[in-house]
Amino acid sequence: MSKQQVAQDDDKLRLDKWLWAARFFKTRQLAHEALELGRVLVNGERVKASRVARVGDLLQVRIDKLVYNVTILALASQRRPAAEARLLYSESEESIAAREHQIGLQKAEHASFPYGEGRPTKKARRDIIRFKDNW
Repeated sequence: MSKQQVAQDDDKLRLDKWLWAARFFKTRQLAHEALELGRVLVNGERVKASRVARVGDLLQVRIDKLVYNVTILALASQRRPAAEARLLYSESEESIAAREHQIGLQKAEHASFPYGEGRPTKKARRDIIRFKDNW
């Protein structure tokens, strides 16, 4: 192999590995599954996990109900601290605002749920069983 081919091979990085290194997913397996399930779009298209990540690609990453619209700024094959991982991509202002709005909605929804009184007592459990049987 020539030095030029080695340099080109170093520039090639699987998308699932980049997502893991950029700390969007805790493991490469989770990043791979997200790509296979279509939760990550590259330039608006579904892609395979083996696709080569390129600087300038626009990614739409959906994690639970949160959507991140990011642009790849740099490639990294090793998982580094979060402060360094944030330098690998830039997120649009609209994406940040929409995500913060969604987080606010989730917090409000969670606050509106009534809290239980803990585990049912033995008598309460019997009453629950009796109610379900008569239903």
